[in-house]
Amino acid sequence: MNQIKTIEGRMDAAGLRFAIVAARFNDLFVDRLVGGAVDYLVRHNANPDNLTIIRVPGAFEMPLVVKKLAASKKYDGIVALGAVIRGATPHFDFVATECTKGLAHISLEQNVPVGFGLLTTDNLEQAIERSGTKAGNKGADAAAATLETIRVLEQL
Repeated sequence: MNQIKTIEGRMDAAGLRFAIVAARFNDLFVDRLVGGAVDYLVRHNANPDNLTIIRVPGAFEMPLVVKKLAASKKYDGIVALGAVIRGATPHFDFVATECTKGLAHISLEQNVPVGFGLLTTDNLEQAIERSGTKAGNKGADAAAATLETIRVLEQL
């Protein structure tokens, strides 16, 4: 029987450089996402000296900053963290959609993994749950996805 070749990402961040782009808006949640991302990367052998946190006003501003960071080629991966909570107006939809499209486009255009850690929740309770309580920490999840993607791309 033939063996199926499988390519998987090794979850070891040793020697890699990461930028963490974090929105200031809704910082109560975003700071917890940042903590989760940093903790994950350090626990997976990232050198804290190879982590750079960049603060931006909000989710809408993230794609421009991520694009500049990706084009610099200084980072092996970028983790984008923010929180957009639905309100009474369509503002939520515009911000969440444009941020998501922008980050996806940049990753493809620049060939740099961008971890998507933008909470898009209907209410504060959901944001609390996803920033480190019963639904886990989506900042850590975004860091894990970034790391695994880097390691998969190295093998292709």
